[in-house]
Amino acid sequence: MKITEVEAIVLRQPVVDGAIADGSQDDLIVRIHTDEGIVGIGEVDSAPEVVKAVFDAPNSHYIATGLRHVLIGEDPLDIEGLWRRMYMGSVYYGRRGAAMHAISGVDIALWDIKGKKLGQPIAALLGARKRDRIRPYASLLMPDTEREVVTAVERLVGMGFTAIKFGWGPLGKDEEHDVRLARAAKRAAGNAEILIDAGFGYGADAARAIRVAQKFEEIGIYWLEEPFEPDEFEAYAALADAVDLRVAAGEEEATRWGFRELMERGHVDVVQPDVTRCGGLSEALRIAQQAEGRGVMCVPHAWKSGVIKAASLHLNAVLETAYFQEYCVAETPINRLLTRERMPVEDGWVAVPDQPGLGVELDPDVLERYAVGAKPLPVG
Repeated sequence: MKITEVEAIVLRQPVVDGAIADGSQDDLIVRIHTDEGIVGIGEVDSAPEVVKAVFDAPNSHYIATGLRHVLIGEDPLDIEGLWRRMYMGSVYYGRRGAAMHAISGVDIALWDIKGKKLGQPIAALLGARKRDRIRPYASLLMPDTEREVVTAVERLVGMGFTAIKFGWGPLGKDEEHDVRLARAAKRAAGNAEILIDAGFGYGADAARAIRVAQKFEEIGIYWLEEPFEPDEFEAYAALADAVDLRVAAGEEEATRWGFRELMERGHVDVVQPDVTRCGGLSEALRIAQQAEGRGVMCVPHAWKSGVIKAASLHLNAVLETAYFQEYCVAETPINRLLTRERMPVEDGWVAVPDQPGLGVELDPDVLERYAVGAKPLPVG
């Protein structure tokens, strides 16, 4: 089997609010076509047009070339070999950032192809499958007021969620208000867990974050996520060493080498590799194994569409311990409609897809409706 075409398809809803931290308003879908008619799909959570350029750029020289040039004509089942070739082909301008994001989308699509070719779900190919369902936490932006927080918690608990994460929004602007919002969420949640994502709100100010984290501990918050900007390892270490509250980070990080530094220098309790950014399923599995060896929790970050949900579920299915599946509840068409399969929450759990490959397919009408620029190639 050979790769015959590589598509990097930009999707965008008609109006995008650039002032909020909602990456499900646009998307970059990867489709890899083969000479056997099997098409693999992947996804990239990044700046779509920037990542598309990584695919479409012509060959410049041995370690500076576009990924499409690297992939066409190659065997899609050689996932490890192609990962290495893409990494080295982009090493001059990549190693992290947009280039690694693009590699991530390809890696997911290659696993989808392999699963479809062999008639197996990806989880069966990644390793020994340890579970068929994962506990999801509902993931949404933090509202501005306590009343809005209570309303959201009551709605989500009513939908069957036993854990809820609030992120970004007003967090980090006013310590006292952060604590009030967290307290309102925990009181309304009953036995459900509440997780807080500060969205870099404390910059590099460890002392400020420690004060808030200590209050969160008293309230019973499950973790504090990304209180600092990504490279502030010393601040992360100061916070993690000062409090018992779990400190989580890593959705902006990439590769096993980046996560090694985050764990060794940042002392975080939870790492959050995003399969659409960190290097794909292949690299996320390596990162999870690193974390396990260090006694660090691994909870994949997943905010975009049904593609990343499915990919992350397959990853969670083979981890030694699966703590949570992030479950984006944004009311955007890309999150709600892009895949035909909805992966519903039932009795507080979400099932791992059991069809070959990712186990999800794109809705062609939704894909075409939100595509930017050239229309996607027909499939089948």
